[in-house]
Amino acid sequence: MGFEGRRKTEERPRAERADFAKRSRANERAEPGGRAKPAGRFGRDETPAPRTPRPAGGGAPRARTDERSARAPAPARPAPARSERPADEGVRLSKIMAERGLCSRREADGLIERGWVFVDGRRITELGTRIDPGADITLAPEARRQQAQWVTILLHKPVGYVSGQPEPGYEPAVVLVNADNQFDRGAAQNFHPSQLKGLAPAGRLDIDSTGLLVFTQDGRVARQLIGEDSKVEKEYLVRVEGELSAEGLALLNHGLELDGRKLRPAQVEWANSDQLHFILREGRKRQIRRMCELVGLKVVGLKRVRIGKVRLGDLPVGQWRYLREDERF
Repeated sequence: MGFEGRRKTEERPRAERADFAKRSRANERAEPGGRAKPAGRFGRDETPAPRTPRPAGGGAPRARTDERSARAPAPARPAPARSERPADEGVRLSKIMAERGLCSRREADGLIERGWVFVDGRRITELGTRIDPGADITLAPEARRQQAQWVTILLHKPVGYVSGQPEPGYEPAVVLVNADNQFDRGAAQNFHPSQLKGLAPAGRLDIDSTGLLVFTQDGRVARQLIGEDSKVEKEYLVRVEGELSAEGLALLNHGLELDGRKLRPAQVEWANSDQLHFILREGRKRQIRRMCELVGLKVVGLKRVRIGKVRLGDLPVGQWRYLREDERF
């Protein structure tokens, strides 16, 4: 075979090899990542997938992003209760509980710490939690049982005792709350020293005054009687000295102010020649005595006979009884 014959014979395989290489490069371009696509399951070539273009910024191929997206998603965090709010939104749970009369704010914190408070069915244990003001709040049975054990005590305070913290030369009236001074012995409930824990006066009655003084372990009662928005009536009999004009009597009913703040309207009238009958809906410090001074009167005796719907009645001086279940302020 001559030179020309050999040349043609060699050129044919070379052309075939070039054609094979060309087809291989085409297949590589058709595959994402630049890899040749293997033959099909049954030995036939399958149609290559279209090339996925790269993002304009030169990032990774979209096929890889899609591949990551196809993976199983991470488990979602449980959604918070519908009513829970971020720290800077909503209203503190303890505040709403107090406003609804469920307990005091201090008691609410204790119930929350024990896990006895539920908001829209979800247990809340974190102090300071803020919620939607319209959320549903329920208490665990344990909380209800604890509240049922709280006591409220009615004392006929004598002159010479302070209603709150002791002062030099004067004892706090709570020292009179003991088994010996219980008026309603044999009642459904008997005194136990544990009832003194957390027992606090719900209102004030100064050293020189006598009459009905309330002590309670129940923050709901305290809020009702001495909360900022309380309008529970308090009734007094007040013996006075001095002359009171018609204008002065009118001012006692409405128009006076103490410490730069106007007083709420009161009901004041003569009970007899030396005794006035007062009904107040607030409790400022020594309020009645200071009101009388403003109209030229001196108080020589003051006795509280009613708080809300609860009367002092025949409770002897220095003795006490429990607020009954059928009584409400």
